[in-house]
Amino acid sequence: MSDRTEIEICPAADIVDGGRGKRFAVQVHGDDATGFVIRHGGQVYAYLNRCAHVPVELDWFEGEFFESSGTYLMCATHGAVYTPSTGKCEGGPCTGAQLRKIMAVERDGLIYWCPDDLVKAVGA
Repeated sequence: MSDRTEIEICPAADIVDGGRGKRFAVQVHGDDATGFVIRHGGQVYAYLNRCAHVPVELDWFEGEFFESSGTYLMCATHGAVYTPSTGKCEGGPCTGAQLRKIMAVERDGLIYWCPDDLVKAVGA
């Protein structure tokens, strides 16, 4: 167990490799926002649900972050594509920019996220 705050997102089995992600509520600069968690290459990754080009949510439909091949995350609005493991934009209007990473932990069959200096728990 660590001494950092961990907030449960969902059961680990809910997040399959290259499949639907799970959104979760966060606050950024006191404003309501969402984060999301996905699985790629057997690892879980979490990001602020905000395109690096223009601050709009990425998902096509709730939880749909991957493009059709399951290789990249894709912004539904601008078509920017991001490497799931790094959040780096590999093509589109923000090439070279990155999604804002959120620390995610998978333990005991559950996935948690950890607030930081920018991304806070709702009501914190």
